[in-house]
Amino acid sequence: MALGRAFSVAVLGLDGEIVEIEADITSGLPGVHLVGLPDAALQESRDRVRAAITNCNNPWPMSRLTLALSPATLPKVGSVYDLALAAAVLSAQRKKPWRQLETAVVLGELALDGRVRPVRGVLPAVLAAKVAGWGIAVVPAENLPEASLVNGIEVWGVRTLAQLQGWLGGSERLDERIHGVVPTDDPPADLADVMGQAQARFAVEVAAAGAHHLMLTGPPGVGKTMLAQRLPGLLPPLSDSESLEVTAIHSVAGLLSDTTPLITRPPFVAPHHSSSVAALVGGGSGMARPGAVSRAHRGVLFLDECAEVGVKALEALRTPLEEGEIRLARRDGVARYPARFQLVLAANPCPCAPADPRDCICAAAAKRRYLGKLSGPLLDRVDLRVEMNPVRMSAFATAEAESTAQVRHRVTVAREAAAQRWHAHGCRTNAEVSGTLLRRRFRPGYAAMQPLRSALDRGLLSIRGADRTLRVAWTLADLAGRTSPGRDEVAVALSFRQPGTSR
Repeated sequence: MALGRAFSVAVLGLDGEIVEIEADITSGLPGVHLVGLPDAALQESRDRVRAAITNCNNPWPMSRLTLALSPATLPKVGSVYDLALAAAVLSAQRKKPWRQLETAVVLGELALDGRVRPVRGVLPAVLAAKVAGWGIAVVPAENLPEASLVNGIEVWGVRTLAQLQGWLGGSERLDERIHGVVPTDDPPADLADVMGQAQARFAVEVAAAGAHHLMLTGPPGVGKTMLAQRLPGLLPPLSDSESLEVTAIHSVAGLLSDTTPLITRPPFVAPHHSSSVAALVGGGSGMARPGAVSRAHRGVLFLDECAEVGVKALEALRTPLEEGEIRLARRDGVARYPARFQLVLAANPCPCAPADPRDCICAAAAKRRYLGKLSGPLLDRVDLRVEMNPVRMSAFATAEAESTAQVRHRVTVAREAAAQRWHAHGCRTNAEVSGTLLRRRFRPGYAAMQPLRSALDRGLLSIRGADRTLRVAWTLADLAGRTSPGRDEVAVALSFRQPGTSR
């Protein structure tokens, strides 16, 4: 009897769990038996591991081989265990364990000739190994830039199974950690490119300063998409912890760049209006993958032509909008992904959407049905609503509009004021503050609350809407350099929820 052992990591959502892999060679009819709740891709690893081992000039045991992955009750998904399985088999064959295998986690998919291919989810796997107290992580060489983002643990890159064997035997070296990983930092589009639309520009600035959700309606070509694309450029860079969190989500989704994996700017995700529920919130068989709402975490989710999006897909946004997290239950368990994003909706006012609203041929009932897909509960979670009109020729004659850098400076100052105010309460932006805290401890004065009281008494606003109006009012106060919102800030915040009213 010969027994070998290696360790890998199972990634469930963004959480990782150490998996112990044992290889037992015993007398019996030749065959490979894989146990421990493997999925179809992992079942196929038996053939990949056997071919890789033999093609690297190693004998294959001509007897009964049992491969066990524990915890046995944890579903194992994907090809990330190939390299650890091969290492366990080789360790069992030599009948003497390698010391390095006892202290390292091994990740990677094997090609039939022994090459090690990259896999998804390396960053959360290495983070989990570090938290669990492991000192070494061996990853595919193509995933090394991603793994090098984690400090406090040795990371090594491997290119072939033969190279791993040489490292385990002390005769070869693996690729070392890459220092100074270059972040992805594409220059943002400039807000100065947008002609006119002063009201909508101000709404975008308020949305950036307070992390509020925004809806833009208007005929085609007035600048709705341009404004949405320029919102991420107004947001401050991600902190170190946020950057790793966002990068980990994109790692699980398999969307990281090989050379510049670190994401330091708020992401901008714009799914097509025909996207399904699973594409928006996440899904898939076995263990759910992150959807657009999670890929937009700490950034912007832009739904262009939102009136064309399916009703079920739109309604699925309610929970992540309210809780900042999405929980997806599938056959192999529940995956939890963060989803604290800013939602930007853009829609035409009617199905025909002419450039000149006077040319509209839609009946009133058709207009109501068109935007009727956006239910009251969903719209109630949108803080800022702006109706945009076609730009007149006078906009071309005015002075150049403010640039992204100028507006970003005001946004940064406002965000710093909000972060300082809410720090003791566990929040950083006005959009995250609970309604209870706003109404009890940070309630504006009696005179300032008059517009809000009037709207509530007339039934124009829900309690959730009142809370969101107060959040916007605090953002307006931060932008104006005030310590508390006054009547004007509350009135302007209320008018953003009731387009068409005067400011």
